[in-house]
Amino acid sequence: MKNIVVILLVGLCKASVTAGNFKPTVIAFGACAHENKPQPIWDAILNAKPDLFIFAGDNIYADTEDMEVMKAKYAKLAAQPGYKSLLETCPVLATWDDHDFGVNDGGKHYSMKKESAEVFLDFFGVPNSDPRRARDGIYASKMFGPKGRKVQIILLDTRYFRDDLDKYAKGESKPKDIVGWYKPTKDTSRTLLGEAQWSWLEEELGKSAEVRIIVSSIQVVSWEKGMECWGNMPHERDRLFKLIDKTNANGCFFISGDVHFTELSVAKGEGPYPLYDLTASGLNQSPGESWYKSINSYRLSSKVYAGRNFGLIQINWKGKDTTITLQGRKESGEIAHEEVLPLSRLR
Repeated sequence: MKNIVVILLVGLCKASVTAGNFKPTVIAFGACAHENKPQPIWDAILNAKPDLFIFAGDNIYADTEDMEVMKAKYAKLAAQPGYKSLLETCPVLATWDDHDFGVNDGGKHYSMKKESAEVFLDFFGVPNSDPRRARDGIYASKMFGPKGRKVQIILLDTRYFRDDLDKYAKGESKPKDIVGWYKPTKDTSRTLLGEAQWSWLEEELGKSAEVRIIVSSIQVVSWEKGMECWGNMPHERDRLFKLIDKTNANGCFFISGDVHFTELSVAKGEGPYPLYDLTASGLNQSPGESWYKSINSYRLSSKVYAGRNFGLIQINWKGKDTTITLQGRKESGEIAHEEVLPLSRLR
């Protein structure tokens, strides 16, 4: 698998350039794929002909401290016919969320996190020379494309270093439309990424790129549901938005998973430009009805769908202003919602 990934990534750098013409770059992503359930959605993903696929977390449902059990569950993912076909057509990048990290809603106190990281890196064919093999956490960044058409993929690790979250106490009243059990903390000493990852992220955002896709397993923009999200630590969410501004990192948007539905959210007036978050979650997991009906004042009107889904990003380099099309797609491949952004809006 290691050789396949390296070769295909080299090919991806050339995929958008043919005889001086720039064709659209197509990136698919998804999250929440239970290894014990059928995964027919790979057919629609393959039909979209992505240049790259990104796993945004909950790639398996391990939920264990036994690494042999975890390896067996990854083996079930590897045996999925659609996933096997995907590996033959495009490279795969990945981060994790709680279930493939090893424990539901887990953070830095998970006792097997080092071992779990090794299993993750082995499964996704990360070579021994990769920096992830020598440091804590699985965060990473990849750059592809020619000069003037560079796309940076930043894969955050929201689990390995994350401090504890504040929960609503039993019997404590919650605001209306809160479906989860977490509330924003007032303790600004808590961290989501850890200082080492924050320093690395600042360096990455300082690199030259036209488009930057920041992959977070949990939602970045939306925070009102009471579910796991960056808003559980408002100071960290604010720090992220300010870091994008500080580094003059144009072209940024987020993709996320976790919640078992797809929606598009945007934060206006909180960063240097509108910050979009395309959530696609539920490759084969579906939500309770209350989840997707929960409050999200950042959601763009009608940009939500509760069935099994994946996300699709199309970057059209033609014309004076590059456009980025953000889609949530149904299991059938039908577009559930769509937004077209001129790249100039992300400056």
